[in-house]
Amino acid sequence: MEKFEKLTGIAAPMPLVNIDTDMIIPKQFLKTIKRSGLGVHAFDEMRYLDDGSENPDFVLNKPQYRDAQVIVAGDNFGCGSSREHAPWALADFGIKAVISTSFADIFYNNCFKNGMLPIVMPQEVVDVLMKDAEKGSNARMTVDLERQVVTTSDGEEFAFEIDPFRKHCLLEGLDDVGLTMEKVGAIDSFEAEAAQSRPWV
Repeated sequence: MEKFEKLTGIAAPMPLVNIDTDMIIPKQFLKTIKRSGLGVHAFDEMRYLDDGSENPDFVLNKPQYRDAQVIVAGDNFGCGSSREHAPWALADFGIKAVISTSFADIFYNNCFKNGMLPIVMPQEVVDVLMKDAEKGSNARMTVDLERQVVTTSDGEEFAFEIDPFRKHCLLEGLDDVGLTMEKVGAIDSFEAEAAQSRPWV
């Protein structure tokens, strides 16, 4: 997993509330267990018309937001079923952070396991960030995980809270496997000691 340190990029405004995981990645794309290749299907039903062509009105299809790395979203982002494919699809598209007033718990937890930063902010702050995102590609928003600050294109700063352990994992690029591998020395020592003290096991 890549380390998440400081991100400066385009933020896409998605003010719709209750964007659920089926909207993020529809069920027909859940057959794979690969994390790559799902970005093209992110927001599939909103992003494409019935004939398969791009919907020009969808925010991520607009030229100024095609390279967005941050989403500023409406309340209750990631609700619905607990598919881990949702953060996979967002990450594969290039999204590294999502800012909202609230997230569904399972989606929120899955973000951290996939190197993505979900940031909870009060409504009044999200409103400011949403307006900043509406400026398009001429504006760049900065997410500084070390300082726990989001900075608008105008230099206005907003602090956010994050669990210290989750912050550590993102900064170090540690998923569940990475955390286990940090303990590999202790695991090897335990196994060696157990083999000597209980050779029959």
